[in-house]
Amino acid sequence: MHDEPQTLETTAPPARTPVTATAATTGDSPAPDRSAVWLTRLVVVALVLAALNLRPAITSLGALLEEVRDGLHMSGSVAGVLTSVPPLCFAVFGITAPRLARRFGPSAVVCAGMAAIFAGLAIRPFASGTVGFLAASALALMGIAVSNVLMPVIVKRYFPGRVGTMTGLYSMALALGTSLAAAATVPMTEALGGSWRTGIGVWAVLAAFAVLPWIPLVRDRGARAGADRAAGDAGGEATSTSGDATSTSGDATSAAETAAPLRITRSRTAWALAAFFGLQATGAYITMGWMPQIFRDAGVPAGTAGVLLAVTMVMGVPLAFVIPGLATRLRNQGPIVVALGLCGLVGYSGLYLAPSGGAWIWALLLGVSNCAFPLALTMIGLRSRTGAGVVRLSAFAQSVGYLISIPGPLLVGVLYQHSGGWGLPIALMAGLMIPQMIVGILAGRARTVEDEC
Repeated sequence: MHDEPQTLETTAPPARTPVTATAATTGDSPAPDRSAVWLTRLVVVALVLAALNLRPAITSLGALLEEVRDGLHMSGSVAGVLTSVPPLCFAVFGITAPRLARRFGPSAVVCAGMAAIFAGLAIRPFASGTVGFLAASALALMGIAVSNVLMPVIVKRYFPGRVGTMTGLYSMALALGTSLAAAATVPMTEALGGSWRTGIGVWAVLAAFAVLPWIPLVRDRGARAGADRAAGDAGGEATSTSGDATSTSGDATSAAETAAPLRITRSRTAWALAAFFGLQATGAYITMGWMPQIFRDAGVPAGTAGVLLAVTMVMGVPLAFVIPGLATRLRNQGPIVVALGLCGLVGYSGLYLAPSGGAWIWALLLGVSNCAFPLALTMIGLRSRTGAGVVRLSAFAQSVGYLISIPGPLLVGVLYQHSGGWGLPIALMAGLMIPQMIVGILAGRARTVEDEC
């Protein structure tokens, strides 16, 4: 197993009254600090723009996968490898995020991640072969990987009392970026001359904008060190399992963390959450990589197939805001896990029996099922009561989870090529919903990894 990530703070700060970056906006301070208000607003903008760029590199490729395969002369199996690259990169690079954040600061790492996304998307259209295309894709996915892991960390740090709300906000932005790329890639490609290279390269422009708000946060790191540490302390304060109440023992918690490092691999809840994250990621990346092709092979036009994928992704916009808020009000998130899993089972069954006849219904149901992602992110915050616990649990659950998800898209490509149809791949997708519900129920139980470790 990988070495466990370290905490972002290596020393316990001196005793003081915690003041979070959000204090000025929540009425905790009698004299609102304008700089704290500015910082809070900047972090919100930065989170939203970052989230918008965490999936277009993947869904824009899914919408044009057939054209990319033809242009680069890929077989079905090689295309399956291509769709497995995202979870592989997320697993490999995601585990490094806590160490990088401890050394350079979370804002600096996310800023570098946004720059890597921009560079990868800008370079990818110029690749002349499969190897170069994979390398450029890996660069963009490396940036996505570290940002994926650090999003819950930044939310816990700056908004410790509003984990559900802020997780919902950036999950909505993530779903919006995902669906926008899925729906707009094909029409933009046609409008810009019909080249798939232009169609996937245009998303580098959006990534360039995402870099900008993180630059002041990096440059402001020294001046804001005190506020940043205070936010980290607030993230380390004990919270109830519902996420609604926090204690004021941040300094004591930090001292306890220093004395007894968290052994995350000893937690059954951490393993269950990692498995749940991995299985939902498997379904998500199979959907993003192969769903347009499933519909196109069923006779649906390419543009409509992209819109259907967009419908699936856009379901996450409202639900990604509703589900985290609902999850934080429940002691046990198992019922939500089951409801989402049943939607997935019905959607895959319909995709097997009548892919084109009920295409819009299946797209909607699978979109609801894919909202297991914001639920998993929310549970990362709920299953830990300290800032250090969130860092370790986020890195562990996402890295192990993405490792689990790697074989899925590849196996779908192999089954598709050798069976000559979509029957077996869709049956595999449906079958994976059963273990996803089981481990999700286990991960949703009202307990924390600190208690288990």
